Amino acid sequence: MQSNNPVFRNSEGFSKNAYGNPTYAGNGQAHSGYGSGSGYSDPSTWGVGTPGAPTRTAKPMTIDSVVQATAISLAVVIVAAAATWIVTPDVTDPTVDISSLAAAGTIGALGAFALSWVNSFKRVISPALVLIYAALQGVALGAFSKLIDGAYGGGLVVPAVAGTFAAFAGTLAAYKFFDIKVGNKFRMIVMAGVFGMIGLSILELVLSMFGAGLGLFGIGGIGLLTAVAGLALGIFMLVLDFDFVENGIRNGLDERESWRAAFAMTVSLVWIYQNLLRILAAFRN
Repeated sequence: MQSNNPVFRNSEGFSKNAYGNPTYAGNGQAHSGYGSGSGYSDPSTWGVGTPGAPTRTAKPMTIDSVVQATAISLAVVIVAAAATWIVTPDVTDPTVDISSLAAAGTIGALGAFALSWVNSFKRVISPALVLIYAALQGVALGAFSKLIDGAYGGGLVVPAVAGTFAAFAGTLAAYKFFDIKVGNKFRMIVMAGVFGMIGLSILELVLSMFGAGLGLFGIGGIGLLTAVAGLALGIFMLVLDFDFVENGIRNGLDERESWRAAFAMTVSLVWIYQNLLRILAAFRN
């Protein structure tokens, strides 16, 4: 089934051949013994390979490879966020200039946003770009977390992190226990919601530049509503991620595609964390 998610759409695990069946590496290509024309090639040119030479095949994606890639990606996010928190000024001190913290958050957010699109539409996933995205996202996350935590009394980050991993574990358990099947309509609805949220955030950014922000992504009020909606959307994104991994393993995708799954799950978990942090800050407020 062709995915509507740009992260997964370029993966062959969601392609179908002319008969509606999933395609695999090498499907639809002529056998080396056949010619490209209407007939067969000269049998004298056929070969059987070098006797005793091992056949080299790409390793398939497995649960272990996905877990390993995701763990590395999340570790980079956490380390970058912690480093940003440590090296930036104390936001609770009113005499300290926090412009460097704001600059770090802005640069990290813009860089992560740009690389998220590159990784989403890149046909051959690049582990290096995934890790660079994770580092930039970590910088943005560290700055955002420090600002929110400092503004609302502290102690918000740990429960937000715990809630994020609880949401991940709960969604995975529900996906397996209830044997959730992801249909094309569900994919379309989730991706429409994602693009809608991105569009609203860009609109809010532009309006804020002219002093006319609507507070769509603030703390409390309408910001609380968008945070709750964003949290639910993040959980639905995780369901798409689990579906991709399950289909990718079943269809024998290349092990490299584990990094596509790692990128997608990193995006989903960061999305969930940010909205959880906003919700906790709203209740604290």
